[in-house]
Amino acid sequence: MESEGRGADWWRGAVIYQVYPRSFQDTDANGLGDIKGITRRLPHIASLGVDAIWLAPFFTSPMADMGYDVSDYCDVDPIFGTLADFDEMLNAAHALGLKVIIDQVISHTSDKHPWFIESRSSRTNPKADWYVWAEPKPDGTAPNNWLSIFGGPGWEWDGVRRQYYQHNFLISQPDLNFHNPDVQNAVLSAIKFWLERGVDGFRLDTVNYYFCDKLLRDNPPVEPRDEASGLDAPDTNPYGMQNHLYDKTQPENLAFLKRLRALLDTYENRATVGEVGDGARSLQTLAAYTSGGDKLHMCYTFDLLGPEFTPAHFRRCVSSFQESVTDGWVCWAFSNHDVNRHVSRFAETEEERPRVAKLAISLLSTLRGSICLYQGEELGLPEADLAFEDLRDPYGIRFWPAFKGRDGCRTPMPWEAGRVHAGFTTAEKSWLPVPYQHAALAVDKQEAEPDSVLLHYRQTLAFRRQHPALYDGDLTFVDTKEDVLAFTREKRGETLLFVFNLGRKPVDVHLPKGLTVKEVVPVPGFVPATAVTSVKLDGLDAFCGRV
Repeated sequence: MESEGRGADWWRGAVIYQVYPRSFQDTDANGLGDIKGITRRLPHIASLGVDAIWLAPFFTSPMADMGYDVSDYCDVDPIFGTLADFDEMLNAAHALGLKVIIDQVISHTSDKHPWFIESRSSRTNPKADWYVWAEPKPDGTAPNNWLSIFGGPGWEWDGVRRQYYQHNFLISQPDLNFHNPDVQNAVLSAIKFWLERGVDGFRLDTVNYYFCDKLLRDNPPVEPRDEASGLDAPDTNPYGMQNHLYDKTQPENLAFLKRLRALLDTYENRATVGEVGDGARSLQTLAAYTSGGDKLHMCYTFDLLGPEFTPAHFRRCVSSFQESVTDGWVCWAFSNHDVNRHVSRFAETEEERPRVAKLAISLLSTLRGSICLYQGEELGLPEADLAFEDLRDPYGIRFWPAFKGRDGCRTPMPWEAGRVHAGFTTAEKSWLPVPYQHAALAVDKQEAEPDSVLLHYRQTLAFRRQHPALYDGDLTFVDTKEDVLAFTREKRGETLLFVFNLGRKPVDVHLPKGLTVKEVVPVPGFVPATAVTSVKLDGLDAFCGRV
């Protein structure tokens, strides 16, 4: 595939497909997806024309947070299969030309991890300082005002040690103490385990949460409120009411990321992508973490994972990145396992969802940076509307009904429209229900439709591969009307002009003086009328031309 020819820089401009294993394909009839199911469906992923897959956690875990609470970093949880299953999947992916990126959740562990069991047993054991422990205040309350993203204080009292331990997420997810070099060595050893097995890279969960302030100082309030997004949106969660100066994004993180990069650089063609959730400071943090070529290869933020589908928003996000990040790299995405599916966020009516799905991938695939797709978006799946009794997400259960949680984007992949559970499982009950609206959009049905969202994804990613400028060429915005986003991509003498009408009404876009269309370059799925100095677009339309 295209990624093979780019060598060590395969990740730069790569298209990464995120797999949520428990919802991808079940092969043992227990209602949960598994690694053998991923192997079975790899040809579908490869048919899209992506460069790599990213697997959400499949490690040994009590599953309090669906695998993001790890109790063994170096093994596969039995519900997903075995290490042999993983090796088989890895080899099959490589045979199809697909790189394999796996999650690394190293800011915290499960409270069932042997490290924590030992750490909490006394104040003098060899791992006593492996987690963030602190004395209570004289009145018995928590050491400071830090909060948990999952609700309530960010501290939990432990009766054995008679101390509090920090947890940024669930009480059952204690935070590791990265100020301890032994902790750093241990997590790097776990990462080396997977490098030795041949994985091509790592997605680093909550990469700016590894260190907290040594002095455990209180966070100040946000005034005015930070533009938080995702799980920490202040309208839903009081976590967003604090300015998180001390419980994350500490300067010591940079030295650890350099250690991590040094390890990866001892292997050929490996890459990292970090998840940065840092409110209004996210781009600044991204710049620090990806600059210099000695830390992370790329990061993504939550900037495009909100409800805004406007030219002003996209231009602001991309321009801010280009101004803030001089030599780093970004990975853009519209959807993932933590946010509502973007078709539901962006579309104003159910009828326009297919058109919005097509326009969104056409836009995403032309941005400068790598891009990440989330399983099911190639089918135009909307957010599933689940009943409270169907929820499995602890965050959704905690904040119901103000926020319905993340299960609506985590429902099983629909493969076959006419089968029970849309071909995801033969079990009587699936871990999350498959909505009938999703079954109607199943892969086998869209394979037979010449105008399907699935076919559009394949054509659009093929279009991206045909134009090297779309991988890492320069991007320059062009001033246009309010509902129109326009920019050029340029590399090695080829300059492509892209014009996107994100509004619902037709527009006639007159190009600025000195910018003329020399040749129309057909964009899959869109056929706007053009002239040398103007472009006529319908609502939710796109255009490309050489200039």
